[in-house]
Amino acid sequence: MTLEQLRIFIAVAERQHMTDAAHALNLTQSAVSAAIAALEERHDVLLFDRIGRGIVLTNLGRDFLPEARAVLARADEAAGCLSASTALAHGKLRLVSSQTVANYWLPPRMQSFHTAFPGIDLSLRILNTHAACQAIVTGEADLGFVEDHVADPQITLIPAATDHLVLVARADQAAHGDDLRTAPWVFREPGSGTRAILEQALKEAGIAVMDLSVVLELPSNEAVRAAVEAGAGIAALSHLVVADALQVGRLARLAFKLPERKFFAVNATQRHVSRATQAFIQHVIAP
Repeated sequence: MTLEQLRIFIAVAERQHMTDAAHALNLTQSAVSAAIAALEERHDVLLFDRIGRGIVLTNLGRDFLPEARAVLARADEAAGCLSASTALAHGKLRLVSSQTVANYWLPPRMQSFHTAFPGIDLSLRILNTHAACQAIVTGEADLGFVEDHVADPQITLIPAATDHLVLVARADQAAHGDDLRTAPWVFREPGSGTRAILEQALKEAGIAVMDLSVVLELPSNEAVRAAVEAGAGIAALSHLVVADALQVGRLARLAFKLPERKFFAVNATQRHVSRATQAFIQHVIAP
């Protein structure tokens, strides 16, 4: 198995299409097909099912995909170490982050890092906390930032910043917060760090989530804020998300106190930490 075969396999798996993968890799379709066939033949496996003119991953192919990504990422890190003859003159850093961090805290720090190290290419994917940690574990990303403490021996958490959640309602509906058990609620999706902290705070206050009236469950902070501003109900959001709306009076803060929380940088415990990753951590986390 060669690194080139792995690159081709990943490109085909992500696109589910030989021709599209060939275009993306600047190869001929025959070269792509031959590489997949050689990989399957060498290991006596079937990675794709051929259905008409289309292809789909087999179960084995789906299992192999994160392993292939991890191997390729490690090879890229090794190549980056060799090519960077001067301190961080070249390289790339794949970041993954949960929404609040990605939309409000991380961008100015990425820009500051880019100014300091213009030779390092930065990319960012936005996922919820659980999915972001999984991307670190599988090698799909080099460094993550999340908004919740995650207990997983496969990852290492480094405190990066402090944030706090607030409970808000539309300004003319602030009375909804008088009784949290009967108020309509807007929740983030399962796996969100914001939701996990809210559920724990409610539990400690003796309020069962299953007894609440959750009218909407939405996949982003902005969607939750917009729903609350439209009068859908009350919600817990980072102060970073609602600061402007609170200042101009579109939203009102309710009395229920939510805890401060940490933003964490996330590394894979057993994965090599590249020089670019180390530099980014040191650059964005205040001593």
